[in-house]
Amino acid sequence: MEEKGSDCSSRTINEATLQGAVVKAINEVLGSKDTFLTVLLENIATVLGEDNDQTTQEIESRLNELQQELLRLVNAKADYQTVADEIYRLRELKQNILAENAEREGKRERVADMAEFLNEQPYELEEYDEQLVRRLVEKVTVFDEKLTVEFKSGVELDIEM
Repeated sequence: MEEKGSDCSSRTINEATLQGAVVKAINEVLGSKDTFLTVLLENIATVLGEDNDQTTQEIESRLNELQQELLRLVNAKADYQTVADEIYRLRELKQNILAENAEREGKRERVADMAEFLNEQPYELEEYDEQLVRRLVEKVTVFDEKLTVEFKSGVELDIEM
């Protein structure tokens, strides 16, 4: 970091130190992969257990009913604003549920990817591997006394500095 008259208060860390800490975190996961695989499998079960497919089917069914009701009210020249508002609310709710399902599917894939990687690794990592880190690590948070490495699977490790 070069001093150019700026008052940047952000934490900085030497890249080699950061890379060493990430390698250490990955090796801790590899060294106790049975424990981490158990956690990963629990995470997979939790993520797989959260399924809103039935909810979207119920919403779709209710939307069909409301659309029929809306047509009936329009043809009868009756006030249909309440039914229209409910249709808009249900459509938004359905869209939110579909977005949550897509996000959950992404989590399932990341957790499964991490589990597959752990099962395939028979040894410890000896040097920093950028591609491997991008595949496994979600983020690294720098604190004064430690680094927190958060894996894409949801596992977090604190590495003392």
